[in-house]
Amino acid sequence: MTEPLVKSGIFGLDPLIGGGFREKTAHVIVGSSGTGKTTFAMQFLMHGIDEGQQGLYVSLEESPEQIIREGETMGFRMKDQVDKNLFFIHLKGKNFKKMIEEQLPALVKARSDYDIKTRVVIDPMTPVIWATPDKLEQRELIGKLFYTLKELGVVVATVEEHAKPGETIGEDVLLPIYLSDGAIHLEYYPVGGAFNRTLKVLKVRGAHHGEGVYPYFFSRGVGVIVRAGPAEVAPESTAKDHDAIFDRAQKTAESLKAPPHVVAKIAAMRKNWDYTYSPQEALQILFETYGLKS
Repeated sequence: MTEPLVKSGIFGLDPLIGGGFREKTAHVIVGSSGTGKTTFAMQFLMHGIDEGQQGLYVSLEESPEQIIREGETMGFRMKDQVDKNLFFIHLKGKNFKKMIEEQLPALVKARSDYDIKTRVVIDPMTPVIWATPDKLEQRELIGKLFYTLKELGVVVATVEEHAKPGETIGEDVLLPIYLSDGAIHLEYYPVGGAFNRTLKVLKVRGAHHGEGVYPYFFSRGVGVIVRAGPAEVAPESTAKDHDAIFDRAQKTAESLKAPPHVVAKIAAMRKNWDYTYSPQEALQILFETYGLKS
């Protein structure tokens, strides 16, 4: 019997990671500042809420209020879900060792007793790494953190990368990558065309994964969209062309009886589409993610 997979909610990502995440696994999103790690994490969490699950956001830096404000700028309506389906644990400045070894297991045990499907985000994990210079203690803290939170469901952790010149991947992120069940590396090139952000799947335990370098971009109200094809820029088109494409997509989604949150994402993409190239590919990826076939 095939093990059911948890859909990531990142448009275009699941085909690159074997169809989704396995239950009770931990995955890291690694990248430098500006790559969109937090957007990946928020999108994963909010997709679960759209599907009737709950989300637990473990913040080791920003306050819940700041996170919610940032989510709103990307079109994630997090405020509406707080204390209903979305819950926060804010651990900035705390004794991470005591928290991970004593307090967190008690919190998780209390939640796991309810047996509610839950997605967990740790954003960012970096302060745990910085909490001690001792590599063995780092390993114990990260391993315990993953082990504890995986009892609730799939865990996605963001890790800030500080690669030195000549390094493919920063030394500071090697331990979280090693201890995780899956790892995705994000890169951002601040010059160039529309597709100046790329991702590479470094590992997915127990699954075949894409081995290429894949461009991705952001669409407000929708989130991250990953392109499985080559990184060349799509041909430019006019706003009139865009309107016709979105009209067809909206009608198709409605005729296929797509859930309201899916129709809302298409409307949000239309409202905020400010690229000069056609939205056709992005809409196709969105349709495929939700299993909509005309």
